[in-house]
Amino acid sequence: MKIELDVKEKVYRRNNGGLESLHLDGWLLAGIFLLMFISSMIVYSASGGDVGVLHRHLVRDGFAFLLMLLFAQIPPNLIRVYTPWLFLVGIIMLISVLLFGEIGKGARRWLDIGFFRFQPSELIKLVLPLTIAWLFAQDTLPPPNRKMLLGIMMVMFTAGLIIVEPDLGTSILIAMSGLFVIFFAGLSWRLILSAIGLVAASLPIVWHFYMYDYQKQRVMTFLNPESDPLGSGYHIIQSKIAIGSGGLEGKGFMGSTQAHLDFLPESTTDFIFSVFAEEFGLVGVTSLLILYTLIIGRGLYIASQAQDNFARLAASSLVMTLFVYVFVNIGMVSGLLPVVGLPLPLISYGGSSLVTIMISFGILMSIHTHKKLLTS
Repeated sequence: MKIELDVKEKVYRRNNGGLESLHLDGWLLAGIFLLMFISSMIVYSASGGDVGVLHRHLVRDGFAFLLMLLFAQIPPNLIRVYTPWLFLVGIIMLISVLLFGEIGKGARRWLDIGFFRFQPSELIKLVLPLTIAWLFAQDTLPPPNRKMLLGIMMVMFTAGLIIVEPDLGTSILIAMSGLFVIFFAGLSWRLILSAIGLVAASLPIVWHFYMYDYQKQRVMTFLNPESDPLGSGYHIIQSKIAIGSGGLEGKGFMGSTQAHLDFLPESTTDFIFSVFAEEFGLVGVTSLLILYTLIIGRGLYIASQAQDNFARLAASSLVMTLFVYVFVNIGMVSGLLPVVGLPLPLISYGGSSLVTIMISFGILMSIHTHKKLLTS
């Protein structure tokens, strides 16, 4: 089998030059480079022209790019074989976080392994949808009800471990990444509507017995941020001022007064979109949204052309997870959704989230290019 794959790899490389010989997709790569370029500009501006921050950001970009390149070389079939083991490792790490994890900002989310602090929920963001895709791909679609039920239980169990850290926002997003796979696998609308009804009916119970005070405060702030303009509503009010003051064309590069005068908190991470909107206005925001749309559209095209059920489900869920992260971050900083502490993909300053997203792109490119290898 290995010899056969090696021969096909040689044939593939001989027939496909340039980027495809490296298992890279040119359209996705162009979009990623554009976003990284925009990200470097905005991180530099939001940090007040701090060269050290920009340097660290570029180093992280380079490291994440190498990981994307590495995962693009791994055939989807090999990813499929190791997926359940990675899920097992991820669950063990989540349990270890609850027992031995470091506490920061009132939450226990990180594992200190000596030279590196790691957030296991970032690994689970990637592995959970792949694992459910692996589970369903062993049957013809739609999978039997027992597999559907098992998939839902895996989502609930994993999200539950993250809720108790506590990290409600991440747990909801991870649950959605798993539910996307279940939806694409053929979950009936009757079950979907039943689940929505069940979630809606359980909201009062979740509110009274499971949500922390600060989480309730975020929801109340979302509904009426002006009720506490110098406290819990400060972030979102300053963010909306920044977005609105950008106008049509913005104030120009390095022109964000909200960030440079320290009115806007978390300006290089969760609220970096507000800085971008203030500096480049509606024209810049529209261009950025078009760029995200093109990347997501290309990802969905790759998913539709995938060679088997595992690749199709995995690619679909990874792309839709990216869409949700963009949608939630922009909705959050615009005051359309509650603040959940989520970076803007490929734009915000930060390492863990960037690494996860770039590995997702690597898997997407692998699914696309190895399809040609298998058929060569």
